[in-house]
Amino acid sequence: MSKLFTPANIGPIQLPNRTIRSAAFEGMGRDNNPTTALRDYHWSVAEGGVGMTTLAYAGICRSALSFDTQLWLRPEIVPSLREITDGIHDRGAKASIQIGHCGNMTHIRTAGGIPVAPNTGFNLYSPTICRGLRKDELKQLARDFGTAVNTARDAGFDCVEVHAGHGYLISQFLSPYTNRRHDEFGGSLENRMTFMHMCLDEVMKAAGSDMGVIVKTNMRDGFKGGLEIDDCLTVAKNIQNHGVHALVLSGGFVSKAPMYVMRGEMPIWTMTHYMKQLWLKYGVRMAGKYMIRPEHFEPLYFLEDARRFRKELSMPLIYVGGVIDRPGAEKVLDEGFEFLQMGRALLNEPDFVNRMKADNAHRCGCDHVNYCIARMYSKEMACHKHLNEELPRQIKREIEKIKSRNI
Repeated sequence: MSKLFTPANIGPIQLPNRTIRSAAFEGMGRDNNPTTALRDYHWSVAEGGVGMTTLAYAGICRSALSFDTQLWLRPEIVPSLREITDGIHDRGAKASIQIGHCGNMTHIRTAGGIPVAPNTGFNLYSPTICRGLRKDELKQLARDFGTAVNTARDAGFDCVEVHAGHGYLISQFLSPYTNRRHDEFGGSLENRMTFMHMCLDEVMKAAGSDMGVIVKTNMRDGFKGGLEIDDCLTVAKNIQNHGVHALVLSGGFVSKAPMYVMRGEMPIWTMTHYMKQLWLKYGVRMAGKYMIRPEHFEPLYFLEDARRFRKELSMPLIYVGGVIDRPGAEKVLDEGFEFLQMGRALLNEPDFVNRMKADNAHRCGCDHVNYCIARMYSKEMACHKHLNEELPRQIKREIEKIKSRNI
């Protein structure tokens, strides 16, 4: 049997195979609570053969939230989450939840106060004013990460994935682009890792011997002035020293290089079509192509950088980025990565893993026009190929233009 379909462990948890649904934001929460849509999607992925499915971005506290459609991981939603995890387990898969804090990537109404960050300033991407965090607040946020692990356990999750990449709060402390502090949390890379160490200490303590712990981190921030591969290797080695069970190797910075994460082109007209605020709709329509620059998509687009991490780290590594067919999945595992994550492939085909198992040349039907990403900021993530509604003519035209440029 192919290694792809053999069991393997993440800490104390054994997955039935090497595939994981990545923590790609679903946009399926309502008022920061789970919904039947979120439940049904993850059940479908579990039924489709994935080894573990990850509920995306659950805020560790109120200030951690970017959207009302995200989860706020708190005791009040444990029964609803337990229904989701029970169904995932009944379908033969394991369940993980990504925990994190968005930092300055939010607004006063959503966060319940002025957004927080390493430094006081203005975040053009949101856009919003943000204030620098006090030392006592950093200690409390680290404790909130530990509390989130215990809540995840109560909700029936097997693993947590700590988000330490993509320009969210832990990543904001790591990057010299966003961390301009002059205390023990800023300056040198060693100092900029201090907050990450505090959070991981609390996470590992709370995880104990029965919860798997995964961390997602950048291999590069993806723009000049951000972290490059050598510094990111240092960060990864420090994460490894915490005894974390597996590391997801990603890259990009939502507020500066968002398409470095996902690759391809952002369909600007599609994204603005679903926006409700008129000022934001027309502002992004005019300036979006300058703010959100395209990045060339190719299968396994992070593999070259990930090889260096595989060479220098001993811990289990999870590859993510452009896994679109079984030959690509096999290649990743053959190069020494223990697991692989997929996002868009499992949105296009929730049963993608079973299809790969049945056909050793199977390739998913995703055309990488990123319609799903464009709408997730305002609506639930969905593939344009599987919609019940008729798309406006201009969205159809934009999709076709992007498809032609992808060829």
